[in-house]
Amino acid sequence: MKTRKMERILIIDDDVELCTLVGEYLAAEGFVVEAVHDGEAGLQRATAGGYLLVVLDVMLPGINGFEVLRRIRASSRLPVLLLTARGEDVDRIVGLEIGADDYLPKPFNPRELVARIRAVLRRTRGDKGAASVPETLRVGEIELDPASRTVRRDGQPVDLTSVEFSLLEVLLREAGRVVPRERLVNAVLSRKFSPFDRSIDMHVSKVRKKLGDTEDDTDEYIKTVRGVGYIFARPREKSKATS
Repeated sequence: MKTRKMERILIIDDDVELCTLVGEYLAAEGFVVEAVHDGEAGLQRATAGGYLLVVLDVMLPGINGFEVLRRIRASSRLPVLLLTARGEDVDRIVGLEIGADDYLPKPFNPRELVARIRAVLRRTRGDKGAASVPETLRVGEIELDPASRTVRRDGQPVDLTSVEFSLLEVLLREAGRVVPRERLVNAVLSRKFSPFDRSIDMHVSKVRKKLGDTEDDTDEYIKTVRGVGYIFARPREKSKATS
């Protein structure tokens, strides 16, 4: 298979054998894979630029994966897929709160990792095969440009991860209508819905905070429809609260 130019993926994990195995799978998919085995070196590589995505383990010698992710997010929206210990819900929640684009518990099937990576990259790149330039979405004060993958609130930029951007795009396209959690999971996270997986709710919470919503705000942008899903309020709904 022909290797695409500069499609590099960085793996930060102290398990050398795992890095080798994952590297073989990704190389077969046409990616150039580089691996480092401690947090400090991984952070330096990740922030130096040139990577499509980082696969980051939580448990690392030196600085741990959470701190690496936190420092990456301080200056970059580079997609990060976090590897967590199986059953450690706290790791998953913390990772999503810091800004991970997706997570995968260990041990995992390398094929699933490849599928998750491709899903994250699809969200990051957008639909490059579209015949026409996608239209800018505007709902009240919120403006989302799918072409440049930028979001503005009342003219001011809103910094979102690739998952958060995709989530907001789905809600804006359905503004005024309830979007079920199952559909959001399928569309945004590219996986089957599980009632015990609260990842999509964590991402919604992050988007709310970045848009300025608060828990006691009756004029919030994203409203919860308990037991069903979420709805992005139309402008007229927000104007009623302020009139």
